[in-house]
Amino acid sequence: MNTLPQQLANGLFLGSMYGLIAIGYTMVYGIVQLINFAHGEIFMTGGFGALTVYLALPDGISMWIALPAMLIGGAIVATLIAVGAERFAYRPLRGAPRLAPLITAIGLSLAIQQLVFNLYPDAKAARVFPQLPFGPFHLGSIRIQSGDVFLLIAAPLCMAILAFFVRLSRTGRAMQATAQDPDTAQLMGIDTNRIIVIAFAIGGVFAAVAGVAYGVKYGSVQYDMGFAAGLKAFTAAVLGGIGNIYGAMLGGLVLGLTEAMATAYIADVPGMEQFGGQGWASVWAFVLLILVLLLRPQGLLGERVADRA
Repeated sequence: MNTLPQQLANGLFLGSMYGLIAIGYTMVYGIVQLINFAHGEIFMTGGFGALTVYLALPDGISMWIALPAMLIGGAIVATLIAVGAERFAYRPLRGAPRLAPLITAIGLSLAIQQLVFNLYPDAKAARVFPQLPFGPFHLGSIRIQSGDVFLLIAAPLCMAILAFFVRLSRTGRAMQATAQDPDTAQLMGIDTNRIIVIAFAIGGVFAAVAGVAYGVKYGSVQYDMGFAAGLKAFTAAVLGGIGNIYGAMLGGLVLGLTEAMATAYIADVPGMEQFGGQGWASVWAFVLLILVLLLRPQGLLGERVADRA
């Protein structure tokens, strides 16, 4: 269906998934000024962790039981990898020039990809992901798949929990203090290493939720699915304002809407017929990023952290 309401809905669903991944980028950057380019692979391992749990469950088990188990399993796997990356790959390089952790992140991304490829001999092919036992639904002219329902519930719920945690909990206030000035925060008795680990862990949990959402939405997971999704999520974080949690979700929604509308309607513009379709989705996404960087480099909501370069 190519109606305007359907394309808007498709963009919101896709953008919600980008936003969930982007939160991991923006939280880590906001606290340690590090762009974790391996975060896309953490999203991927969350999906594979959930799939592994599902394959280990008894045959014929209800998805109402399997889905929470898959979410927990995927979150545990993604969190362990995110925390392990921080402890063994990034923490030793915290005082190094910025290029060193950046190169490390790219290398870690490739290493995780190959690890999953070797652990799953048929990982190059799409691994079939279980589908939810309901849907699709119709809301007027809008068709909502079961995977989209999961995103509609998961994305706002995750954002509400995170907002409550950051604003009202003691750890959340410590994270804000560490983001503002880690040295002063440490002098005030805040364990900044613990706060950084928590930021990586939260990013891992959100990435795992997005990984499960991807599997449920598209019916499969692939070992290399984190590369493109990670780049687009990073784009979403920059669009919203790197370091701004709410900006990450807003940037994801804007990016998802841009992809959906461009692929559906660019080809209808006279002289642009060859630039429409799904194959051009990533092109228009990054064109949007370039425009935002040129016109508003601080992002849509502005960067929340001070430049400590």
